[in-house]
Amino acid sequence: MCTRFYAALSPELRPFIEAARKMNIAEQMMRFLAKPINMTGEIRPTDMAAVIAPNKRGERAVFPMLWGFYEENLHRPLVNCRVETARVKPLWSDSWKQRRCVIPASYYFEWKHYTDIYGKPRTGDKYAIQPCGSDVTYLAGLYRIEEMRNLRYPVFAVLTREPTEELREIHDRMPLILPESAVDEWISPDGEPNKVVGKAVTEVVIERAN
Repeated sequence: MCTRFYAALSPELRPFIEAARKMNIAEQMMRFLAKPINMTGEIRPTDMAAVIAPNKRGERAVFPMLWGFYEENLHRPLVNCRVETARVKPLWSDSWKQRRCVIPASYYFEWKHYTDIYGKPRTGDKYAIQPCGSDVTYLAGLYRIEEMRNLRYPVFAVLTREPTEELREIHDRMPLILPESAVDEWISPDGEPNKVVGKAVTEVVIERAN
């Protein structure tokens, strides 16, 4: 799964972050929803992030979005979605068909999950994970528009998949990571997401984080 990622103000990510910061909706989310507009550093659920999605003409654009789909009767937003069931689950199906996005990050974080000698689940070391040979981690996601305090604003969730054998030692899920060459195909409203899923990145670099 994915509940944290890092966005450095690097040469690769700066254009995405600065484009999202300049949008009027970013200022409105900061004023009406009290959300910081920096979109850098360690990004947590409910934070604002720079997200790649199609504009009204279906072209690649960047938007500020909040992390998590809110649902009634839930205390926390839903920040992850299983790619295996996204197309059939009522919460995700519409977004799967026509509202797909990509969240550019430096890397994502995962904590080692294990069972102690008493059979209780525990959380261990924190790891930073990113694709081999890439300075940008393109996390595949879904988005939709929500409303609060008379403000309509976009939110996103990160898609997850079965982990590689290497990552299975840390956690039983991993985010769906795309190569840069598949970004436009993924976000296209007319695209075929099932085909793009097969292009997911599987070779990653894993480093223990502080």
